[in-house]
Amino acid sequence: MINYILIDDEPKNIRILQKMLEEFCPDASFAGSATQLNEGEDLVLKVKPDLIFLDIQLPYGNAFDLLDRLQPITFEVIFVTAFNDYTLKAFRYSALDYLLKPVNINELVAAFQKASEKLRLRKVNLQLNTLLSNLRQSESTSHKLALPNAESLVFINVGDIVRCEAKGGYTAFFMKNGDKIVSTRAIKEYEDLLPSDIFIRIHNSHIINIQYVKKYHKGRGGYIEMEGNVSVEVSIRRRNEFLGRFGF
Repeated sequence: MINYILIDDEPKNIRILQKMLEEFCPDASFAGSATQLNEGEDLVLKVKPDLIFLDIQLPYGNAFDLLDRLQPITFEVIFVTAFNDYTLKAFRYSALDYLLKPVNINELVAAFQKASEKLRLRKVNLQLNTLLSNLRQSESTSHKLALPNAESLVFINVGDIVRCEAKGGYTAFFMKNGDKIVSTRAIKEYEDLLPSDIFIRIHNSHIINIQYVKKYHKGRGGYIEMEGNVSVEVSIRRRNEFLGRFGF
């Protein structure tokens, strides 16, 4: 899904464009709207949208004043206006597309599809940069890992992963700073991806980073205390492999 916001000084125009996007662009996810420059700036900083449909004429300024405030631009922009004389300036801001009011449905769909492709290529480039970075690194803990969720990719340092827990077909990552990040991929995939020198699967539902192990409690399988005061069960069949990592 592509999160978008609408910035237009006419609430009626916002409602019409939102309805058109809901009906003809199923990958579009509405994330908010604003009717003036300052309100639009606050919304962008809060929501961090993928795409903005931006009216050029705004109260107390215009679209280009807003873009100047938001540098560097990390989102795609589709200008929406009733004024042709802004066209050249819009392109100087590398506008993905330019829609003239009243908005034509076919032109709207085409502009949205172009934005989708540009955003997809940007994500591919991030993944390639991550791959190249990993290939240049020799230490497991300095690698980065891309975690996909429903709407984005989250890039994390492998060494900051404390543990992973299976959640059905998803995987929850628990980080050193306390963050929890849920990936749409299954834990089995990460068992193969994570460096085996510091990660071990100790249960069908758990992979741990041995650098964050504090204590092992004996039992049939036993359980581990991790940093952050979290206990993780060890399965019977994986106990010996786990203890072998520590010379037992």
